[in-house]
Amino acid sequence: MNPYQSYSSNELFGLSKTDALAFRALYERYWQKLLTVAFLKIRDHDTAREIVQTVFVNLWNRKDTTELKHSFDTYIAAVLKYELLSWFAKSKKEAALKKELGAIGRPEDHTTTEWLAYEQLRDQIEKTVQQLPEKCRLVFQLSREQGYSEKEISRELQIAPKTVQAHLTKALKVLRSSLGQFFSLFI
Repeated sequence: MNPYQSYSSNELFGLSKTDALAFRALYERYWQKLLTVAFLKIRDHDTAREIVQTVFVNLWNRKDTTELKHSFDTYIAAVLKYELLSWFAKSKKEAALKKELGAIGRPEDHTTTEWLAYEQLRDQIEKTVQQLPEKCRLVFQLSREQGYSEKEISRELQIAPKTVQAHLTKALKVLRSSLGQFFSLFI
């Protein structure tokens, strides 16, 4: 019998800060539920698995600093929602980029060094964006990758417009410091 079976999810999350087995119990309790929700939203089993895995990796990485304001059920559902929104934003951006590249020519039309420099810069931007705090990253992606206005983001995420502005300011500041002189060329 699992010794953690009788614990509530909130209790398990509290224990997971010092006990990996408690985190494992949370994982086992929520993995299938989250996978089902993700699959129903995106209709791709492999991608749904990746998204749910990302949810748990992020949860593990932030377990020491995360304080629950509501139930763990509410928290994990919100984390999954933001990961799904992030995935949709990224998918839409990739589709638009492919369409744009088709209109102006194929990547091989550029010199190899230019293309490699572009790929390196794009990878650096993506890595930097992925390191942003969850809500900040989502606001940035909705703004810059999906072209949402601040009002639309505010409505979509149910946060104040000033909060949207603060997240965008923070994201741009982090990108500027990470990318230096190249930043202004690509934003």
